[in-house]
Formats: sequence, structure tokens, C-alpha cells
Amino acid sequence: MVLNNLPLFPLGSVLYPGSVLPLRIFEVRYLDMIRRCIENGAPFGIVSLQQGQEVAKPGQSEAFAQVGTLATITHHESPQPGLRMIRCLGQQRFHTSRTERLKHGLWVADVSYLPEDSVVSVPQELASCRSLLESVLARMPEGTQADLFPGQASDAQLSDCSWLANRWCQLLPLPLEMKQRLLELDSPLIRLELVSDLLDKLGLSSQSAS
Repeated sequence: MVLNNLPLFPLGSVLYPGSVLPLRIFEVRYLDMIRRCIENGAPFGIVSLQQGQEVAKPGQSEAFAQVGTLATITHHESPQPGLRMIRCLGQQRFHTSRTERLKHGLWVADVSYLPEDSVVSVPQELASCRSLLESVLARMPEGTQADLFPGQASDAQLSDCSWLANRWCQLLPLPLEMKQRLLELDSPLIRLELVSDLLDKLGLSSQSAS
């Protein structure tokens, strides 16, 4: 499926499908974009910045990854004029083709949806990724999980390679380039295998047994 003129929000972070992302909007180019998205019930795209800064400066050039994630707004409020606080949820991944920067600085693009991750059960050799995440979630203060994903983690989600890998990619303090590479992987099993390797390197996997 192709979506034309999707408004883009380049960020110094990566949004994964199923992840919650809070945003503080104050730039004119994005205030107008968010207003129109709310009025029309339309999504926008999150893409990771490869060049430039999140807040535009005169003469600043921007470059961003070609693969991003659709974001739908689940909550919004305006605590004061010129400021909007939103929460959005990561949906389907996409690949940009034509991109254009409009006069007021907003980027738009024609995008093609990438296939949704297939449901792959977590194999026994990667079961520690699940048990460790369950331990991490159990130690979080009440209500904190809502800042990561909607609802409570179900057994079906924790048993799915895609959901489990995406939550770890969201939580781990990885370089932006690595987070982007993990997003672009089409195999949820390979994504989780790489997450498992990262947990080993960080010395975290052994904690699942304690």
C-alpha cells in the first residue's frame, strides 16, 4: 500500500511498532501538522535523524532514514498557547520514496508500507529474553509501563519474537544507528537473536537466572 504526502517528524530516536512515544510539540511546522492529524484522525511518520537537529535552525540541512514508523495520536492536550503535549503509538513500518520539504519546513513523503512482522514464537534458547523483560517490568513503578506500551503485557505478546524484541529495542540504551538497523530487519527472530547478543554483552542476560 502506498500513502502519499505523509507528514514526517524527524527525531533523534526510533519508534517501534507497538511502542508509546510522548512528544512535546512547540515548533510551528509541527503544531500545524499535529492539529491537522487530530482533526482528520490521520497518522504521521516518525523517522530517525541522520543529519541535523530536532529543533530547526536557519540554514540547517536535515537528512533522515528511509525506513520509519507510522504514529497515531492516542492522547493530546494543550497546557498553554503554542504548546501541545501528545502521546502516540507506533503502528506499521514504511519505506519513503519521494520526499519534499515544504516552505515552512515540514517534510512530507510518499511511503510504501512494509510487511507487518509475522508471529514467531520465542524459541527455548531465547527464553531468557522473556524472563528478563518480565523481571524488568515487574520492578517498574506502578503506571510506568503505560509509558512504554498500551495495556499490560500478555502471555501472547511475551511469547512473540516481534513484540519482545521491539520492547527490548525500545528499552536498551543503544546507539541510534543500531536502533535503526534493528527496526529495518524484516525477521523478528533475527531481531530477537541480536537483542539476546546485546543483553549478553551488557551482562544482563545472567540476571534472568537470579
